[in-house]
Amino acid sequence: MAVVNPYKEAVEAVIEAGGEPLKACYQCGICTGICPWNLVTSFGVRRVIHQTQLGLIDFDNEEIWLCATCRACVQRCPRGVNIIDIMRALHRVIVDLGVGGVPDSLRITAKNIAATGNPLGEEPAKRADWANDLAIKKFTRGTEILYFPCCIPAYDSKVKRVAQATANILKKAGVDFGILGTEEKCCGEAIRKAGNESLFQSLAQSNIKAFTENRVKTIVVSSPHCYNSFKNEYPEFGGEFKVLHITQYLAELIDQGKLKPSKRVNKRVVYQDPCYLGRHNGIYDEPRKVLKSIPGLELVEFADSHENGLCCGGGGGRIWMETKKGERFSDIRVTQALELKADILAVSCPYCFLNFQDSVLTMDKADVIEIKDVAELVDEAT
Repeated sequence: MAVVNPYKEAVEAVIEAGGEPLKACYQCGICTGICPWNLVTSFGVRRVIHQTQLGLIDFDNEEIWLCATCRACVQRCPRGVNIIDIMRALHRVIVDLGVGGVPDSLRITAKNIAATGNPLGEEPAKRADWANDLAIKKFTRGTEILYFPCCIPAYDSKVKRVAQATANILKKAGVDFGILGTEEKCCGEAIRKAGNESLFQSLAQSNIKAFTENRVKTIVVSSPHCYNSFKNEYPEFGGEFKVLHITQYLAELIDQGKLKPSKRVNKRVVYQDPCYLGRHNGIYDEPRKVLKSIPGLELVEFADSHENGLCCGGGGGRIWMETKKGERFSDIRVTQALELKADILAVSCPYCFLNFQDSVLTMDKADVIEIKDVAELVDEAT
C-alpha cells in the first residue's frame, strides 16, 4: 500500500483495511449520542468517521484510540453500520503503514504478545501455574472439555482465583476436562481490534493448530473476549469448535442436575453485563440464571442493564491503555452499584474484573463492596 496522504488515499487505505462500512454512514449522529464516552468527555465518534470519509483524518488524533468496541452504537445505528470495523481499520492503517502514533502501552503489549504469547509478558512456561496443586489433568484426545482460562486469570495474581474457582466447580460437577497450559496462547481478540492483524492471525493459527492436534471439540472459556474470538473469528481460519462461556456451561450443568448450589450466600448482588457476552453475543439470561440458583443470594439490577448496560471501558485494547481519572466508566458503574447498596458487583469477564477492582481500590471502597466473578460465587455455594 502507498504512503497515505491526507486526502483520497487515506479513505482508500481505511476501506482496504476493513473499513468498508464507512461508505454507509450518513452522519445522523446517533453513535455519538449513545457512546459512553459522552458521560465523561466530549469524544465524538461521528466526527472521527466524518473526517475519515472526507480523507481529512489526523492519524495522530488520540481520539482514534478511544473506542472500547462496546457495540452500543452499532446496536442503535439506523443503517447497521459496523462502526467497530471502521475503528479497527483506522488502527490497522496506523499499525501497518506506520502513520500516526500507537499508544506506548499498546505497543508494549503487542511486543509482549509477539514474544511470549500473552499480553503481560510472562513466561510461557508459567501459563499453567495457576493450576498448581489443583490436580487438573492436561487435555488429551478423548477429554470432553477443554477449559481455556484466558491470559489474565492464567497470569494475574489478582484474577487467577477465577480460573481456580472454575476448575473447582468443574471437578465438583464431575466434568471430564483438561487444560493445554503451555500450548495455549492469547486468543488475540483485543490486539486485533487494536489494529495488529498479522499478530492476531499468527495467534489464531497457533491456537487452532493446538486445538486440532489435540482433537478438541468443546471449549469452555472464562473470558467473553476469548468466546467471541473462538466462536466468531477463528472459523475464518478453519477453526470450527463448539464454544461455551462458563456461565452458559454452568447453566447447562444446573439444568442437568449435575451442579446443585446448596450453601447460602447471603449477599445483595448486582450483575454487570460484559459487552462481549451481551451486546456482541446476546448472552444475558444464563449468568442471571446461575446467580439465581444460589441460595440466599439477592440479585438486583442496574437501571441500564442487559443490552443497555454500561461498558467497563476495557474493550478494543483499552484494557492495556491508561484512562484518566474522571474518565473511567468503571468508576461510574461502581458508584451505581454502591447506590443499589450491593455487597458484591458480580462479573463474568476478566477485563471487567480488572477495571472494577481498580476502581474499588482507587475510590477507597474495598471495605464496602467486593468484585467477584460468577464462578467464584458458585464455587462458594457448592
